[in-house]
Amino acid sequence: MSNVLIVEDEKHLADGLRFNLEAEGYEVETAADGETALLLLLEEGRSFDVVVLDVMLPGADGFHVAAELRHAGSFVPVLMLTARGRPEDVLRGFESGADDYLPKPFELAVLIARIGALLRRREWLRHDREAAKPAAAAPASKVEDERRGDEPETFSFDGKSIDFSALELRTKGRTLRLTLMEAEFLRHLVRRAGQVVSRKSLLEEVWGLHEDTDTRAIDNFVVRLRKYIEDEPSRPRHLLTVRGVGYRFVAEVESEREF
Repeated sequence: MSNVLIVEDEKHLADGLRFNLEAEGYEVETAADGETALLLLLEEGRSFDVVVLDVMLPGADGFHVAAELRHAGSFVPVLMLTARGRPEDVLRGFESGADDYLPKPFELAVLIARIGALLRRREWLRHDREAAKPAAAAPASKVEDERRGDEPETFSFDGKSIDFSALELRTKGRTLRLTLMEAEFLRHLVRRAGQVVSRKSLLEEVWGLHEDTDTRAIDNFVVRLRKYIEDEPSRPRHLLTVRGVGYRFVAEVESEREF
């Protein structure tokens, strides 16, 4: 049975969600503010399979809670509830480490489906880790097809390896955990390696935003990813900016200048 933490300050909504999720077979606990959620998750070390996290909370808001969880090394799936699906809330949520979002008001069936999708992803990752066997390092710039048909799950380049299935980036003896959105962002660029990918494409195809949105959030996201994959983030060689358009990922080092 999966455990869900609902972080919502509107008691009638929290109680309603708890009732309906328990009817679906989930174990559910609620927290009325961000501080209580962080206490349960970090200080008490309580184990939850999914966190449903409202953005607008008294005290520490949802963005702060998500960021604190990721900073502390907790990668529990986070479904963020945003006010009216405002693009700025969605983008800030992904920047803070959320894995998915749902705009208010929402249909209960949609919420349950989103929770189920995050749980399935978590189960896939668990199975992948259990099935993983030690193997020789893959040649640079090689995409390996694994258990889900033709979908590439591992990409290696320049002594680094992105495991999209395990949500991990392995580089120089270190393993960095990725959020689902960070992994999907990198996957989108890797699939189009060598091509210019527009900010609009990233907004629409990775984050599901289909309207005019301040693209600075994309730039901020890229700055963070460069800290993961670049030896010198201020002089990127793999995740290059194409000024006025978007970004281009190159596996084999070309040039240190940006276009």
